[in-house]
Amino acid sequence: MIVRETPSLLKLFVVMHGSIVPRVAARIVAFAAFTILVLLVDQHVIALPHVSVAAVGVFGIALSLFLGFRNNAAYDRWWEARKLWGQMIADGRSLGRETLLFIGPGKARDAVLTGYAAFAHLHRGWLRGTDTTADAAAWDSAAADHVARRNPPDAVLRAMAETIRAEAEAGRVSEIGQRALAERLGGIALAQAGCERLCTAPIPFVYSLLVLRTTYLYCAILPFALIDTAGCIAPALTAVVAYMFFGLNAVSDELEHPFRDAPNGLPLDTMCRTIEVSVAEALGREAPTPLKPVDGVLN
Repeated sequence: MIVRETPSLLKLFVVMHGSIVPRVAARIVAFAAFTILVLLVDQHVIALPHVSVAAVGVFGIALSLFLGFRNNAAYDRWWEARKLWGQMIADGRSLGRETLLFIGPGKARDAVLTGYAAFAHLHRGWLRGTDTTADAAAWDSAAADHVARRNPPDAVLRAMAETIRAEAEAGRVSEIGQRALAERLGGIALAQAGCERLCTAPIPFVYSLLVLRTTYLYCAILPFALIDTAGCIAPALTAVVAYMFFGLNAVSDELEHPFRDAPNGLPLDTMCRTIEVSVAEALGREAPTPLKPVDGVLN
């Protein structure tokens, strides 16, 4: 995730770090070159059809509505994912307090809290499709066994529940404590399932296809509307329009997949480190150092 101050006016138009320009530069250049070709052909070879600016304007308004809808839907997914991980961070801190109240210091409480740190790493790995076994094993020695399951983070939650059940059967956890801890694990599982839903059910492809096709069509027709009105600056105007529409589409694509390890993706590594800090401090251990942005990017 990009975490940097707004650049100065001097840097605003040249800064590339965190910009979407590198992803759409080829299309911007291609349509600017296409506009130059249209102008040359129309002036020196054969008169080309001239499209009404008003007609292209109506087309542009419709395209803006499509892009706005997709962008809003993508941002809603990103923001929901951020709230779900925020909930899991808060649940981890609450779990530290509740286990202290209802279980008390000891091996069982240690197992539950270290298991939660392992859960966070395995959940991150599941969402990103990466191997986080080593990070999880640093907290839970049974991480390798959990990874062998179809859903490793859910396997960790079951192990945490089994620890609580064993303590309850031994008479060391009251009924109120069992209920509170069960509700806490249920809330964690609900947030996990919400993340999995966002990961496995993207915005319907038909919307993305419609927006992308319409954007290409619009940028291809635009030069024919600028022949009379813009003249030699038509390529620059087409490039700006292409930057706007293709750039917004690329941003929407990144926000649609909030768990990707991308500049605008959620900083899951940092969030896992936040959970580690909470767990370590709850157990009275030395907390790891919080992660800091590297070149304005928080992973």
